[in-house]
Amino acid sequence: MSKTRIFISFDYDHDSGLKDLLVGQSKNSDSPFEIIDMSIKEPISNNWKENARFRIKRCDVVIVICGEFTDSAKGVSAEVEIAKEESIPYFLICGYHEKKCTQPLSAKHDKIYDWTWSNLKKLVGGSR
Repeated sequence: MSKTRIFISFDYDHDSGLKDLLVGQSKNSDSPFEIIDMSIKEPISNNWKENARFRIKRCDVVIVICGEFTDSAKGVSAEVEIAKEESIPYFLICGYHEKKCTQPLSAKHDKIYDWTWSNLKKLVGGSR
């Protein structure tokens, strides 16, 4: 059985460590997902969005890691918009249990799920 291909959307300026944790979880022997590409590390421009769209279209699900400043992360909001436009499912996970996590503006009314291993496996499998 093939693994679900994941695109990770996160606030590059504040939450890179969280992305590393999720990449680490993808390497677990019982992981139902694999990371196909990381978010793009270039300034937001038309070319950046085209590159993001190409990468997002190649995945099955977008995982949005929410941190303290995600509501002001324009790149995360743009990636969610692209996922919506391309009909790629996405979900939001709370990056910090001890801090208030915010949603990207393009997903302001979406639920933020707790980031646990059992939750993550269910969410990737479509339970949302």
